[in-house]
Amino acid sequence: MGFEAIIGHQQQILLLENAIQHQRVAHAYLFDGPDGIGKKQVAQIFARIILCENSSACGHCNACANTAAGSHPDFHAVQAEGDSIKIEQIRALQAQLVLRSFSGRGKICLIDDAELMTREAANALLKTLEEPAAGTFIILISSHPEVLLPTILSRCQKISFSRLPAQELARHLCQELSVTPAAATVLAAVSDGSISKALGQNQDLYLKKRVELIQALSALSATSTIQTFEFAQYLKGEKDLLDEILGIFEIFFRDLLLHKQGQPQAAMINQDLMPLIQQQVEMLSTPQILTKIEAVDQARRYLARNINIHLAMDHMLMQITHA
Repeated sequence: MGFEAIIGHQQQILLLENAIQHQRVAHAYLFDGPDGIGKKQVAQIFARIILCENSSACGHCNACANTAAGSHPDFHAVQAEGDSIKIEQIRALQAQLVLRSFSGRGKICLIDDAELMTREAANALLKTLEEPAAGTFIILISSHPEVLLPTILSRCQKISFSRLPAQELARHLCQELSVTPAAATVLAAVSDGSISKALGQNQDLYLKKRVELIQALSALSATSTIQTFEFAQYLKGEKDLLDEILGIFEIFFRDLLLHKQGQPQAAMINQDLMPLIQQQVEMLSTPQILTKIEAVDQARRYLARNINIHLAMDHMLMQITHA
């Protein structure tokens, strides 16, 4: 499997392909960008191409088979043990990198979530980056490069990855999941450009429960005290999914705003809920919709700051139902 299996990131892939073609592969790279967008997959394929006997990640040679199985002696992967990457892990890596390449094609190491290195581990790695052994290639993968030591950043060639465009991700999801274009549009929007999130465990939330949640929210009013209390209790019990649920609410209210402003249906995410959207738009003014959006935004900010979840949900629903 080569780069053709990657969705998006064509500019970044072209840079890497040119480096291989002209034999100008840097001794150290930093792949940075949001979580779940495919930068680790790009790094893995890049490593396979370097180690492949046919320089193509052919998938058929012994090198590709060993790399895929995690048993290639020249391929090393480092990831956090617990909540950090420790100095012992970096020292064990260094002991391997000074050895002669088994295949003669060099040694390559991927350090995932590099921002989780302890300061001691980062300082130990810095020595390897300052004096790299010939034929040694290190790729740091990070969603928070600002945490890394400036001295490490300065010794890596930086390749930045962006979120996948929603339309491109939706097209892929239609093929990968065999879902309708409307469902793929929803998944692409709520996953915020993250293919791993779109293909992850919350599909049921986005494709099925989303409709129930939005219908329940839309049925609330300033006079439906019991329903509002019950809904607040339900949300409080969904602590692990609450930010995703609030994201669903926010997207729905933004759809209302777009429809209110006369935007076409194609511009909206919840296209499968157009009758409900039209009904709500007839009942609400633009200022009321904006108030509801701000209520959800504020609740998400509260949750990010670990403010009491009960207070945050009660306050949000009170603002929404009284708007």
